[in-house]
Amino acid sequence: MVEEEIESAPACVRSHFMQFLSSSELAEISPEVLDLRDAYLSAGIVTPKSKDDATHVALATIAQCEIIVSWNFKHIVHFQKIPKYNAVNVLHGYRTINIHSPSEVISYDPP
Repeated sequence: MVEEEIESAPACVRSHFMQFLSSSELAEISPEVLDLRDAYLSAGIVTPKSKDDATHVALATIAQCEIIVSWNFKHIVHFQKIPKYNAVNVLHGYRTINIHSPSEVISYDPP
């Protein structure tokens, strides 16, 4: 999904993405991911129009990622939505996931 989304991004963003692609673990969209995504939609966290965003969260949850870092403040990094995603995760037997913006996780202080 990210590869498809990144195609329309500025060249500098695509270049940065490609730097990390070879050392990244790619996760498949499985029926389990789609079921969790549908649970987010059923819970009204996002509308079907934003199902790709719900799929991102479900994919990261199923892949047992520790954190999602995103600039998507409307559908993912949103103070009202994060606890809802995590509530659905727990209700379906998954662990919670940390969701933050890049500015929350990147340190700009020199070493």
